[in-house]
Amino acid sequence: MILTFFDQFSSPYLLGIPLILLSMLLPSLLLPTPSNRWITNRLSTLQLWTINTITKQLMTPLNKPGHKWALILTSLMTLLLMINLLGLLPYTFTPTTQLSMNMALALPLWLATLLTGLRNQPTASLGHLLPEGTPTPLIPALIMIETISLFIRPLALGVRLTANLTAGHLLIQLISTATITLLPVMPTVSILTATILLLLTVLEVAVAMIQAYVFVLLLSLYLQENI
Repeated sequence: MILTFFDQFSSPYLLGIPLILLSMLLPSLLLPTPSNRWITNRLSTLQLWTINTITKQLMTPLNKPGHKWALILTSLMTLLLMINLLGLLPYTFTPTTQLSMNMALALPLWLATLLTGLRNQPTASLGHLLPEGTPTPLIPALIMIETISLFIRPLALGVRLTANLTAGHLLIQLISTATITLLPVMPTVSILTATILLLLTVLEVAVAMIQAYVFVLLLSLYLQENI
C-alpha cells in the first residue's frame, strides 16, 4: 500500500469505528483526580498553578459579566493545549488537524457570543456593523463588508488552527524522512538535517501552545465586544 504524507491526518479506525473521539477524551484521563493530598501533590499543584495562570490571562480583557465564561474558556484552552502537545508524540493522531473538529468548536462558541450580545445589548452589537463617522454613500457597502467579516470569524478560527498544526506536522515528517534517507548516503548532511528537525520540534511545541492560546483569546475578545 502506498502511503502519502497526508495519511497521518486521516482519522484512525478500529473495526470500522473512528477513534477520533477516543483521542479527544484521552487528554482528560491524564489529569490527576482530586484526593486528600490535592495540595501536597506536586503534579496537582503545578496543574492548579497552570490553570490559574491561564484563567487570569483570559479574563484580563473581560469585564465582570464575561467572567461567567471562565470555566468554558479555561476548559477549552486546557483541552486544545493537551491535544496539540500530545499530537506531537510519535504514532499519535492530532484531532485539531481536522477542520471539521475545529469548526465544531469555533462555530457554536462564536454563535453563543453573538447571541449573548444581541440579547443583552442589541443596539451596541449591531452598531459594530457601522463604524462611527462613516460617510452616507459608503454606509451600504460598509455594512455588507462588516457583516461578511463577522460571519468569517468562526471560519478564520478553525482554519488558522488547522493550517498551523497541519503545516508543522508536514514539515516534521518531511525533514525526518529526509534525515533517514540521507543517513546511509551523506551522514554529515543527515546530522545537520537532524539538528534542524530538533529545532523545528521545539518550535512546533511553542506553536501548539500559542495556537491554543490564540484560539481561546480571540473567542474572549469576541465575547468582550458583545457584553
